[in-house]
Amino acid sequence: MSDQAEVAAWLAGRSEGVIQTSCAQVFLAGDIAFKLKRPVDFGFLDFTTLERRRWALERELAFNAPAAPDIYRAVRKITRMKGGGLEFDGSGSVVDYVLEMRRFDETAVLSARPEALDGDLAEALGRTVAQAHVDAPLRPKAVGLPYPIGSNAALLRDLAPRLGAERVEALITATDAELARQGPLLEARRAAGFVRRCHADLHLGNILLEAGRPVLFDCIEFNDAISDIDVLYDLAFLLMDLDFRGRRDAAVRAISAYLDEAARTFPPTHWDGLAALPLMMSVRAAVRAHVSAHAGDLAAGSSYLDAALAHLSPAAPTLLAVGGRSGSGKSVFARLAAPRLGPAPGAVILRTDEVRKRLAGAAAHEPLPAAAYATDMTRRTYDAFFADAGRALAAGRSVVLDATFLDAGLRDRATKTARAAGVAFQGVWLEAPAGTLAARIAARRSDASDATVATLEGQLAVDPGPMDWTVLDASGPPEGIAAAWARVAYSEADL
Repeated sequence: MSDQAEVAAWLAGRSEGVIQTSCAQVFLAGDIAFKLKRPVDFGFLDFTTLERRRWALERELAFNAPAAPDIYRAVRKITRMKGGGLEFDGSGSVVDYVLEMRRFDETAVLSARPEALDGDLAEALGRTVAQAHVDAPLRPKAVGLPYPIGSNAALLRDLAPRLGAERVEALITATDAELARQGPLLEARRAAGFVRRCHADLHLGNILLEAGRPVLFDCIEFNDAISDIDVLYDLAFLLMDLDFRGRRDAAVRAISAYLDEAARTFPPTHWDGLAALPLMMSVRAAVRAHVSAHAGDLAAGSSYLDAALAHLSPAAPTLLAVGGRSGSGKSVFARLAAPRLGPAPGAVILRTDEVRKRLAGAAAHEPLPAAAYATDMTRRTYDAFFADAGRALAAGRSVVLDATFLDAGLRDRATKTARAAGVAFQGVWLEAPAGTLAARIAARRSDASDATVATLEGQLAVDPGPMDWTVLDASGPPEGIAAAWARVAYSEADL
């Protein structure tokens, strides 16, 4: 029996279950889990020696601890006793190493329950990822996207007889062309500090829901070429996964929250990187295509290949502005409309409520004092609001603007923002009875808006002037309002 087989048998005897993966075994013992790396060499990872396994486990502990400190506990030695048996952390020779972890509920992983990812959790997830990126170490000398693109090409060509040689070659050709086109942008982002040590495997299978919050775990530790990447390429895995699962509703909440949170620290050039997002999502889908196919799931591999090709032909961006008094349902409407607009997974939603909090240095849901609503701060808020929109549109990303737009001058500014970007524009004005608006404001919980019934009373005294936007009755359910907008905005063929 090999040393590792002996270790595995010893751990299995202390456990009530084992999870098997291609490169590790996880032994479940009460409220503890022990991860044992297999002595395998797949090219992109090498665990064939005792020291390589120890190195990988120590990095796994160090890399995951910031996001999940109460899950990743310690690297433990398994040592030989004088009598020949095995024990933890003894004085004898080291036979192998394991990572001790806190065992968690496997059904709480989001891939097992994607329906749990409601809007608030998706927003929290976006902000969690953004903060992890802000805190991540810089990696300016990383290989970047050419590494996964080259790896994808080789692995997909091996699978071409099963996935279709013509489609595989079409994807490789289109990916190489888009990489060349985005090369200057990607290099500029590297120089600006957007290439960092990231999670690198950020799909729903590596996100845990505990105590109502998302916890990121099981990041890539074994290959710096995979984990030292552009932060948007890290985010792209999550967005691609949500899009592939038909959860664009969650994806637009996640990307919008991510961009707002990241903008608190990163320079405005961060928005420019959205131009490379279709390429990044395509590369992520291509990774899943060959992983699925090599695992024997050709149907999934083929579907991911289709998705990878589709991401490289993104829809044209558009600007949708949603106005109305407080309580009219602008934010809910924006979230229902955004998944329909532009490149996958949909439009970025910009809210003046969130931009104002960002400029004030407050958390997204933290109430602001009255001074934050003074004329100068409002001017700064709208300047940043339209500047962010302009950058996102210039990068090919659709945008939904969520603001009261009571001032005709601001509505005109929204139109001019679309015109300057050369994109189509839609303006929607939501109307509802004053009593309905007041009731909705009173019922709000955990929202970025600080509007009160008194705020509404002030707005009701303002005449918005001639309205050339599409006016919708917003007194009913949000889904009905969004459907009414879609009937106006799109032809029956589009529906």
